[in-house]
Amino acid sequence: MKFFRPLFVFLLLQIPLSAIASGQAELTWYGHAAFKLTTPAGKVLLIDPWLTNPANQNGKDDLAKLEKADLILITHGHFDHVGNSAEIARKTGARLVSTFDLGKAIAQYGGYPEKQMGFDTMGNFGGELTLLDGEVKIAFIPAIHSSTVMAPDGSADKDIHDGGNPGGFLITVKNGPTIYHTGDTDVFNDMTLIRQFGKVDVMLACIGGHFTMGPERAAEAVRLVKPGMVVPMHFGTFPVLDGTVGNFAKALKKLGGKSRLHEMKVGETLKL
Repeated sequence: MKFFRPLFVFLLLQIPLSAIASGQAELTWYGHAAFKLTTPAGKVLLIDPWLTNPANQNGKDDLAKLEKADLILITHGHFDHVGNSAEIARKTGARLVSTFDLGKAIAQYGGYPEKQMGFDTMGNFGGELTLLDGEVKIAFIPAIHSSTVMAPDGSADKDIHDGGNPGGFLITVKNGPTIYHTGDTDVFNDMTLIRQFGKVDVMLACIGGHFTMGPERAAEAVRLVKPGMVVPMHFGTFPVLDGTVGNFAKALKKLGGKSRLHEMKVGETLKL
């Protein structure tokens, strides 16, 4: 035993301290397009945080219990993506990651604290931000959709404001995965460029149809991006979003490819 003890200590010293200290990245789905990403170092990113969407029966409790958020990422200005961001920001102090046009509109009309946004966390397509002391890199990816902002107490036909251009995010986590959140979009051929700058581990793909690409077009998007795993989102929240995971699976199988489909349940946390 005395021989093995120094050997164990020697082997332990060969392991990088970062590997000992770091945990796993975790991804939680709140339904619709709302996700929480927790990095191995414990930083919390929220993406399109409409926690109280109709698909999430525990939405009010999830919102009440959420005490920590470092960054809030918003893909575009529609209410179902801006969601509960202003309330969460006021409670947690989270900084906004968005385009400048969208950030200004959300601050002016959506109630997001303007002091919690700025040059450090706002950018535009083609740009990439390094945030949280290097814990994450976030690249702005275009999307084919629209983007308007409506004041929380405004009416849909009288109080609509320009929200800039819609987009998605490519999030690279230190000691963790690279995640592509498509936002609301149709498939477009330039999606092939995303993987030229690095492998995508997880693709969060809208499949609902009507306002975004449906299952068949989403499967084509997966073929272009070639992620290790694809998680379907933005379906079933409203009756018109009638794209199903079953049809998405059939379309993926028809196109072939090696991307693994993982159907998350609302409230599920996936360790990455």
